[in-house]
Amino acid sequence: MPKVQIITDSAATIDAEVARELDIMIVPLVVRVRGRDYRDGVDLTAEELLLNMASERLRPKVVGPTSEQFLELYTQQTRSTNQLISLHSSGSLSPVYREARRAAREFLGRCDIMVMDSETVSLGLGILVEAAARMAQENVPLAEIVRELRGMIRRVYIVMVTDTLDYLEHNRLISPAQAILGTMLDVKPFLSIEEGKIVPIEKVRSRERAIDKIAEFASEFSRIERMAILQSTPYATEETKMLRDRLELVAPGHDMPILLYGPVLASHIGPDGIGLVVYEGTRRGLGY
Repeated sequence: MPKVQIITDSAATIDAEVARELDIMIVPLVVRVRGRDYRDGVDLTAEELLLNMASERLRPKVVGPTSEQFLELYTQQTRSTNQLISLHSSGSLSPVYREARRAAREFLGRCDIMVMDSETVSLGLGILVEAAARMAQENVPLAEIVRELRGMIRRVYIVMVTDTLDYLEHNRLISPAQAILGTMLDVKPFLSIEEGKIVPIEKVRSRERAIDKIAEFASEFSRIERMAILQSTPYATEETKMLRDRLELVAPGHDMPILLYGPVLASHIGPDGIGLVVYEGTRRGLGY
């Protein structure tokens, strides 16, 4: 039986060496900025995008890959296998999942292409993709991989806070009145990704208080398999150090890498967010 091929998009944070080792196919997102399209990580890096957003107040939009591009990709892959899992960034935050599903319909009855909405992004998606690929390497059947992934999706959490409210307003996550009032009173929405959607769950009155809320969120877990700080710069700022200190108190001994959030989150929350991704894990360890 041919091995299940794992496909994802560049919203997934996954080590390049791991991706090569596990034969994970990563399709670049297509990001539109001022009418011009860029391939994420090829024509424009996440760091460049976030810097340009901060200096020029750009509004990027994820517009691809398109169904035509997925159709071409799936056609190539089905020459060597008849089983694909195409696992993508949240369908509520980007069009990628929808475009992949549209392409997969062309293969009904000819091969098994399971297109899945991860309901997450960044390291959350990366963890799911890596687990799927490791199972595929061990020749776990497609249906079982899908079942395990569905269980894992419920254990991935992301919370964020941002200063720039106009992106939230533009994406109808808050009302214009809330944006104006929040700016006047220096109130920042505390955001969570729930079932793939960005949801404002609380308001905080300062950036320092927001850092405390992120740490409080981490303290709610009795078990953490993996955790990472999400922010708009690749280096540790004073704010990052403060967050790490708080996290060390509530979740000691965990690695806390700093990860840039990419165009999917940037297009919704802007260029000055900070947050945390947590994978709760299972009793059997990472994935399965």
